[in-house]
This record gives sequence, structure tokens and C-alpha cells, in this order.
Amino acid sequence: MNEELQQICNAYQMQLQENISLASHTTFHIGGNADFWIEINSTQGLGKLLQFCDEKKINYFVMGRGSNILASDNGYQGVILHLGNCFSEIKMQEMHDKIILTCQAGAMLSNIAKFAMEHSLTGMEALSGIPGTVGGALYMNAGAYGSEIKDIVIACSYINKFGKEYNLTSEDLNLSYRHSFFTEHAGAVITSVTICLEKGNPEEIAEKYADFSQRRKTKQPLNYPSAGSTFKRPEGSYASKLIDECGLKGYQIGGAQVSEKHAGFVINKANATCQDVLNLCQHVHDVVLEKTGYLLELEPVFLESQGGELSCS
Repeated sequence: MNEELQQICNAYQMQLQENISLASHTTFHIGGNADFWIEINSTQGLGKLLQFCDEKKINYFVMGRGSNILASDNGYQGVILHLGNCFSEIKMQEMHDKIILTCQAGAMLSNIAKFAMEHSLTGMEALSGIPGTVGGALYMNAGAYGSEIKDIVIACSYINKFGKEYNLTSEDLNLSYRHSFFTEHAGAVITSVTICLEKGNPEEIAEKYADFSQRRKTKQPLNYPSAGSTFKRPEGSYASKLIDECGLKGYQIGGAQVSEKHAGFVINKANATCQDVLNLCQHVHDVVLEKTGYLLELEPVFLESQGGELSCS
């Protein structure tokens, strides 16, 4: 298989690596090794790889920055298709008082926000600190401080597992809390995201960026590896509030800890394993359910060869 993969990568000038540490490529800094890691640089190359993996029944997983992923200690038996710096172009088009940005899926939200600020565009401020790519953000309809990617997205392109490319409008995307068209369609890979921003006052935009940045630094445990908010917001309450009320702030299993700074974050305090995180999340789930009646659902994607969602029973 590796020879055939190498031939495809050579044909499309993509870099192929073997036996790559997932801990080095996820913000949680957790996980074993992946069999293969490929840097995607074009939709054509990506389409060919998807076709190949489907025909050969090879596991594949698409990764951006790895900011919402908990990778198995056993690694990943298959191919990681990395949408990163080689697939991160941002193009701008002006339409009256609106500005359209078409961003390749590997573009970091922080870089899009920087681009927007440099061009005095408003609409990205609240999302600027989310540590992921625009493709990953659209996949889960990422949000922060009352804003979500659905507020600015107008269209996207994707490739299905057979290598065919399609376009969707915002109406087709079925965006809701941590949900999109793509969470229901396994194998579909977002290739570009088109967002609509407005011209704004440069000073006001800069002030908003500074304000949101300060809020994150003050309230979030940014000095420890994590996958961001660990639990989805339950209807009628907030995960961090419930966890705090149950006295679980600072609770630790192995190297994984419920952050003492923000109870909604499980952090890698000291060389945590994936199993440490799973055990801790299960404990938090059980205690919160018993004491409050609220059912917490996990937000990160669980990366293992068998696939499947990360959940607590």
C-alpha cells in the first residue's frame, strides 16, 4: 500500500511520511502514531487519495490543526490527510459594501482573522481565538462568545469519498449547535469555505480583537494542552457551571485534570494518556448526572482506527 500511496503523492507533489506521532499534531499532545501522514496541497491530489482509500478499504482521517481531537494511545492504523499550510490560501472579492473571502479548508481561523483586521473587515472578531482551521470550524459549527461560523459562512466546497467535488450554500449546510451537514455525511471532506464580512472601523475592530484576546487569557487555561471546551453546552445550563457546582474543579486522574481555571476544560496537566482523559471525562459525566440530572456530551472527536464518536456511557 505504501508504494501506491507514494506514487500518488509523487504525481501530485505531496509529502508522505510514515509512523508519525499524533501527540505532536494535536493540541491535547496525546496519541500514538499514525501509519501514514500526507500533506494535502490540492483538491486534485485529495480527490485521488480519497478514491484510492475507498477502493482499497483503507482507513483515512482528515485533520487540520488537531485542536478538537483526542487521539487514541494506540495510534491510527490508516492515513491521516493533513489540511494545513499547504492548503491555506485566502482570496478576497469585493461586492458593494460586503467582502467575500474564499478560504481553503486548511486556513487557520486566526490567520483569516488577521487578514480581516488588516483589511478593516468586521465579523471575525469573536472567532479569532479558536485554535483551528476554517474547515474544522465549519465541520462542527465552531463558536465562541455568542458567535458561530454559521453567522458568516455563505457557501463551501467539498469532495466526497469517490473524489467528486460539490458545492453547498449556507442553507444546505444544516448548521446548528456543534452540528453541520458534514457531521452526518461520513467521508465528505471540506475543501474551501466562503465567508461574508463587512467593512468596518479599524480602531473599533482592533479593540474588539484585543478584548476577546484578553478574555481568553484571563479565563481559559491556555498554558496547558487541551482540546478546548471538553463538553457540549447542555440545554438549560452550562457544562462549566455544572462541573464547578459538583466540586470537580481540579479533579485529576493520572495526568488529566479538570482545569482549576475553567471547569469546562479538561487539560493535559502532566503527560496524560488518552485513557486518563477518558476515565476523567467518564467520572465527570457520572457525577454531574447523579447530582444535577444533566447529561453531558463530549465535544472532541475521538480518533481511533475503528472510528466512532467519543462518548460517555
